Amino acid sequence: MKVLLDTNAYVALRRGDEAVAALVRAAEKVVFSAVVAGELLHGFRNGTRAPDNTRELARFLEQPDVLFLPVGWDTADRFGRIATGLRKKGTPIPTNDVWIAAHAMETGADLISFDRHFEHVQGLAWVLPARYEGR
Repeated sequence: MKVLLDTNAYVALRRGDEAVAALVRAAEKVVFSAVVAGELLHGFRNGTRAPDNTRELARFLEQPDVLFLPVGWDTADRFGRIATGLRKKGTPIPTNDVWIAAHAMETGADLISFDRHFEHVQGLAWVLPARYEGR
């Protein structure tokens, strides 16, 4: 199984969330979207621990079972199809989350996220970590 961590899942993992950690440990590969990296770097720069957080992220991305995904043509094409489908259904989600969903679908990864709006993305394998089930 491959997983892609949404921004909130990466933050939860760094904070020791066992549900997210268990999902990551069970994965054969962690794919990491450039969009998630951008959201994290933005957050880091608005905080007080930017250098430390940036170094921790870089170390995470250097692990052999982590694959960093740039945004390419295939991702852009998927983004366009997903965003159009969501708009037609009347269930748009935040733009960056459409990009993240496109990356997950492109790679066949299960998306780990606490954001319930991902349930509206048809064909997306979305995993809500166990501690949040039923909320």
